[in-house]
Amino acid sequence: MLKQPVQVIGGGLAGTEAAWQVAQAGVPVILHEMRPQRRSPAHHSEHLAELVCSNSFGAQSSDRAAGLLHAELRKLNSIVIQKADEHAVPAGGALAVDRGYFSQDLTKTLASHPLIELCRGEVQQIPNEGVVVLATGPLTSPDLAAELRQFSGLEYLSFFDAASPIVVGESINREIAFLASRYDRGEAAYLNCPMNRDQYLQFWQSLIQAEQAELKDFEQDTAKFFEGCLPIEEMARRGEDTLRYGPLKPVGLFDARHGDFRAPENQAKRPYAVVQLRQEDKAGKLWNLVGFQTNLRWGEQKRVFQLIPGLEEAEFVRMGVMHRNTFLNAPQLLHSTLQFKQCPTRLAAGQLVGTEGYTAAAAGGWLAGTNAARVVLGLEPLILPPTTMIGALVDFISSASPKHFQPMPPNFGILPDLPQRIRNKQERYAAYRDRALADLIQWQQLFRSSVAIAS
Repeated sequence: MLKQPVQVIGGGLAGTEAAWQVAQAGVPVILHEMRPQRRSPAHHSEHLAELVCSNSFGAQSSDRAAGLLHAELRKLNSIVIQKADEHAVPAGGALAVDRGYFSQDLTKTLASHPLIELCRGEVQQIPNEGVVVLATGPLTSPDLAAELRQFSGLEYLSFFDAASPIVVGESINREIAFLASRYDRGEAAYLNCPMNRDQYLQFWQSLIQAEQAELKDFEQDTAKFFEGCLPIEEMARRGEDTLRYGPLKPVGLFDARHGDFRAPENQAKRPYAVVQLRQEDKAGKLWNLVGFQTNLRWGEQKRVFQLIPGLEEAEFVRMGVMHRNTFLNAPQLLHSTLQFKQCPTRLAAGQLVGTEGYTAAAAGGWLAGTNAARVVLGLEPLILPPTTMIGALVDFISSASPKHFQPMPPNFGILPDLPQRIRNKQERYAAYRDRALADLIQWQQLFRSSVAIAS
């Protein structure tokens, strides 16, 4: 009996991986890529999986977050990582590729697969029938973006996005930062870094003088900021006290360790300004700098933001970024199988779902493609162990707070805690790796058994 083809929309890293995994499961697939019929402002060729920014997939060592993701994908027979390994170029401790040969080889490999049909041309509507994987990335065409808005019920998807940095909770100096909510309302949910006047002025001067990242040509035409999401350096340039009456306002924030600052005799001890950090994950291992969306260069971000008392040794797992972006509110829309909650025959992967980085895109493509094939075959969709980097990423994007959801790169902060606390960072990361790979192997054995029983 002929199976209805899965349709994968988007020929980037996620779509390429998804299409390959569908075909490897014995299910026919149509891979739609609009190039070269319709060009993207960021791409230069018609090849699949073209790397438009860096040619690096990140750190190679498996005791680094990106490297662990590489190792997991190798065990899962990822075509993207296989070709990255084959076309690797010297890059110190990173996995970098000859991007031309890499994308040409992937295009040739997929086009020659007997179950993959490569269809060139823009898809303007989501197919109503069959299983569909959406992997259109941050530059989704306007017509399809409008279709996605209608399907998802979201007011907008594509916008000029400025995101705040995220730091590791353990790297925050808790002798300085204090846990409190404004006016002690509800549970103490924010870490607060107080500043005196001299500290604030030093920070403010450094911020307004810091070097910004340049926008790409196609982004400059769309660089319109939401007033409620201005880059912090833009706010700071409006005046010395703008931040103190905005995201750094100190009113209603008290450090209970030093007594009741609401008492008249303690008024002089109130902070001049306060930087707040909001919990980013369920376990409280990652913290987002509230209101610190920024377009500063990454080196400048680290230099300036480490002037904040309590963040002198802060470890950043994601720097602030600003770029034209298209991504779904994944926690609101997706299951941890990458299926849409309202329509399980539609799946999504890549930067569209809020994962950042080349390897994360391939990982999402692997899961979406694998589960798309399983839906066609009548098998239960898979959920990866949250102790793996792939599983932790998907668990994060499907369970984070929809109200504050922002894209996330692979990092150790999203992994569940180890059974025993390990203070040495290098040893801790190695322990995360060992657990992840062991759990992945065990999961593979169980999942292969379930396939055998189902067949």
